[in-house]
Amino acid sequence: MRGDPFKPAARVAGQRADVWTIVNEAAAASPKQPIVNMGQGFFGYNPPEFVVNAAKQALDKVECNQYSPTKGRPRLKKAIADAYSPFFGRTLNPDTEVTITTGANEGMLSAFMAYVEPGDEVIVFEPYFDQYISNIEMPGGKVVYVPLHPPENGATQTTSAAEWTLDFDELKKAITPKTRMIVLNTPHNPIGKVFSKEELQKIGDLCVENNIIILSDEVYDRLYYVPFTRIATLSPEIAALTLTVGSGGKNFYATGWRVGWLIGPENLIKYVSAAHTRICYSSVSPLQEATAIGFEQADKEGFWEQSKKEMKGKMDLFNQIWDELGLPYSDPEGGYFVLVNLARVQLPSDYPFPDHVASRPRDFKLSWFLIKELGVAAIPPTEFFTDQNAHLAEDWLRFAVCKDDKVLEDAKERLRGLRQYIK
Repeated sequence: MRGDPFKPAARVAGQRADVWTIVNEAAAASPKQPIVNMGQGFFGYNPPEFVVNAAKQALDKVECNQYSPTKGRPRLKKAIADAYSPFFGRTLNPDTEVTITTGANEGMLSAFMAYVEPGDEVIVFEPYFDQYISNIEMPGGKVVYVPLHPPENGATQTTSAAEWTLDFDELKKAITPKTRMIVLNTPHNPIGKVFSKEELQKIGDLCVENNIIILSDEVYDRLYYVPFTRIATLSPEIAALTLTVGSGGKNFYATGWRVGWLIGPENLIKYVSAAHTRICYSSVSPLQEATAIGFEQADKEGFWEQSKKEMKGKMDLFNQIWDELGLPYSDPEGGYFVLVNLARVQLPSDYPFPDHVASRPRDFKLSWFLIKELGVAAIPPTEFFTDQNAHLAEDWLRFAVCKDDKVLEDAKERLRGLRQYIK
């Protein structure tokens, strides 16, 4: 006879408290209210007016309130194909090379569900977006981790995010006959690294040599401050193995819309579309329509360059506090996160950390301390590392700058309270 019917599946049972739970717990208990949230990477302001208006107008259309085709609304697929064809150097076919998903995360899950079977291995670079791991494990895949190494002098001076490096000997050793996919993230969360053309070429060549699918998570592809290369553009052989992931939420400041897509060759995309259909059938119709209009009008509105300029301005504005305090950071090449090294911050030896924080790496204690004592929330990046490699990031914290300038100034004022703890 079967045992406890309420026993959860192993994939969700026995998990330790995740970073979001711990940060929210600290925020709720902090005497410094309201908390300045520099933690989770959602925007502190609305999408541009032309995109918001498109969403409002879409709700008035009967067809936009009903099911969309499972592979996405034709208008959105065409808008994405039109917008990305110049980057890919050829005309993308919206019907066979683009599929729309319920956010980039569900798109990546669909890719794993399409190609990963029990026992297959997927290489992921540390630090990683935490959803990668569960998405790979659900179809029975095994995650193989390869770390990005921080700059040697990152604790003593400000460095470039480019200085977080991939050891290609480690990558080569991680490849086995069971390796099915490699997950790439550029611009990178949380580091802000934009992989160079040379790095991407080496990764791509290894994948071609070993017949490995590349899942290139490029959701921050409109926010780069140095030259940005898309791995699928390096050669026809690399393109044939590459699925490129995009996000309307990241592009248009609308992370709650959950509109994502994948671009890739027909023989790869069709199975991703098939998995997506079985996971959620179709994605939100009016917001697909609004995202399509956003792409159609973005160039005319000058939105892409304005978006990049404004985010770089926010990054520079916020990072003034670290220069002022003499704390080094990893200067981002893209995205809207910055990693700050707090090795010089001396936490009180008798500080009453709860057990589930005290047992975690130092960055969890730093995060808890900043929330409780200064009222500023930031994310401990060791959450995105294996325990084996957590030491690489235990002195860093991740701050999201996609907030109103007033919020950034408030955060800076509160962070000046760190002075008394800097040794």
